Amino acid sequence: MRKGPSLAGIVQRLEDRGCRVTAPRLAVLAAAADAGDQFSAEDVARRVPHVGRATVFRTLKLLVEMDVLCRVLLDDGSLRYRWSRRGHHHHLVCTACGAVEDFTLCDVTELLRELTRAINFSVEGHWLEVYGRCAACSVQPVGAPA
Repeated sequence: MRKGPSLAGIVQRLEDRGCRVTAPRLAVLAAAADAGDQFSAEDVARRVPHVGRATVFRTLKLLVEMDVLCRVLLDDGSLRYRWSRRGHHHHLVCTACGAVEDFTLCDVTELLRELTRAINFSVEGHWLEVYGRCAACSVQPVGAPA
C-alpha cells in the first residue's frame, strides 16, 4: 500500500492556503488516510457518518486541487481517489485487478497546440487514464480470477 503524506503536513498546507481546519475536515482527512491505496468518496463518507456528505465531497475536491489526492477513473466508470505523487502525472489502470500505477511520460504538447489552432480552443488541462492488464494479470488467461 502506498503511503500518503502526513496529516500534519496536510493540515499545514491547508493553513498556509488560508483554509479553515475544522473538526469535520480533520475527520475526513483521517478517514482518507486510513482508507488504503484507493478509495471512493463513499468509502470515506461511511467512515465518518457524523460528517455531512457535502463536507466529504468538498474536502476531497480541495485535496485534489492542492495536489494531495489525485482522481482515478476506473474502466467501469467509477471514480476513485489515491494519494498523489504531486506533479503532473497520469495512470495505468489494470482492468483485471484494479491496480493503478502512475506515469509521467505524456508528450501531447504538439497535439494540444494543434487543437488550439484548429478549433480555436483554449486548453486548460487534460486527464489521461490508460487501461490494460498489469504484469501479474497479463500472464493469466482473460476471464480467470485475478
